[in-house]
Amino acid sequence: MSDEKLATEIRKEQIVEAALVLVASQGLDRLSMAAVARRVGLVPSGIYRHFRGKDEILAAMLDLIERRLEENVRAATEESADPLGRLRDVLVRHVRFIREGRAIPRIVFADESFVGHPQRKTRVEQILQGYLGKVGEIVRSGQAQGQIRPELDPDTVAMMVLGIVMPAAIRWHLSEGGFDVTRHADRAWQMLLRAIATDER
Repeated sequence: MSDEKLATEIRKEQIVEAALVLVASQGLDRLSMAAVARRVGLVPSGIYRHFRGKDEILAAMLDLIERRLEENVRAATEESADPLGRLRDVLVRHVRFIREGRAIPRIVFADESFVGHPQRKTRVEQILQGYLGKVGEIVRSGQAQGQIRPELDPDTVAMMVLGIVMPAAIRWHLSEGGFDVTRHADRAWQMLLRAIATDER
């Protein structure tokens, strides 16, 4: 990759990161190219060198979210050979991802993200399906190794693992960080573990 292309990619990521910070603090409906430019230290025309408009920035935000979710699973898989440990690590990383990315609920759950943009709604669904599919693969591995009950549907277990976080994340978001989502996840994981693990684990 040439230095110029690398610099362009770095600048684009800086713009997307700045947009995420603004969405977290102000909401999606108040996001503007001018505000993003100010955050990055560019004139508005400098933003248009990299993105044609707000819709392209939002698409890039979704791409970044997808990469980070995939990284959660990849890192958990590399750090442990134990499927139950991997599931626990994915959960911990997912909690961290939500806590560090307050813009995520505002993008995923806000009506203004999708009104007039059905392809964006489809994109979010694809990201979630892909993420759940990768978590489901960890569950299947646990079943193959005799750690997770074989009669359980892997996709349902994957949904349950991530389902620990979503309602808690909403409470955390509404309480401006007052709800302890990490503590909740620790307790809920112990309950889920008792439900899915075999006696031989």
